[in-house]
Amino acid sequence: MRVVIQRVSRASVTVDGAVTGKIGAGLLVLLGVEDADSEEDIQWLSSKIINLRIFNDEAGVMNRSVIDVGGDILLVSQFTLHASTKKGNRPSYIRASKPPFAIPMYEKLMGQLQKDLGKNIAAGIFGADMKVELLNDGPVTIIIDSKNKE
Repeated sequence: MRVVIQRVSRASVTVDGAVTGKIGAGLLVLLGVEDADSEEDIQWLSSKIINLRIFNDEAGVMNRSVIDVGGDILLVSQFTLHASTKKGNRPSYIRASKPPFAIPMYEKLMGQLQKDLGKNIAAGIFGADMKVELLNDGPVTIIIDSKNKE
């Protein structure tokens, strides 16, 4: 699993003119799933996301997690995170999982994040043409790949 995490003041996702997910301060998490992903990736990634210390403490140092600040999470599927641009100018998405595998993995990560965070999270609609709006706070943007554990 590969994620792009953005610390946001607010974020929302809209499908066909209707808002499907909206948060205030917290994390916008864009998720790409590949066939090699497993339950272990879900557990590790969820723990990493909710414990990532990228929010400022009272001294202005990034030392607090989304749990510490009572923040929210908006999870959005994004298969293009597994794009390969090695050949030519048209990206290949061969590493991105197809919906029969990716949808359950997306839903499992959503459930794990909710469990670990202790509250519901907001989400987009898997496979839909989504319009994502955000106000990046910082800006702070972190990329994590569960296969590289980085």
